[in-house]
Amino acid sequence: MDVIRKISVILIFVALVSFVGGFANAESNAKVNINTATAEELMSLKNIGKKKAESIVKYREEFGSFTTIEELKNVKGVGDKIFNKIRDQIVVE
Repeated sequence: MDVIRKISVILIFVALVSFVGGFANAESNAKVNINTATAEELMSLKNIGKKKAESIVKYREEFGSFTTIEELKNVKGVGDKIFNKIRDQIVVE
């Protein structure tokens, strides 16, 4: 009986870890809306630090909402290289 109890506990633990891991993956697959994101939210993107995040917010305030994600390349400091690293993580809505 003791072995069955140990196996049951292990299986429950594995199921719980898998379940929680699924939520973590869902969170990491969430996309950042570059039209509404705060500077802090923009900083969650790869290679977007405080200065670039603030530049994105400032650009948005000056020129209005982005109509395509590609327009992000108009922001000083966001070129093709950075854009290609984050393109799958961003949306405009």
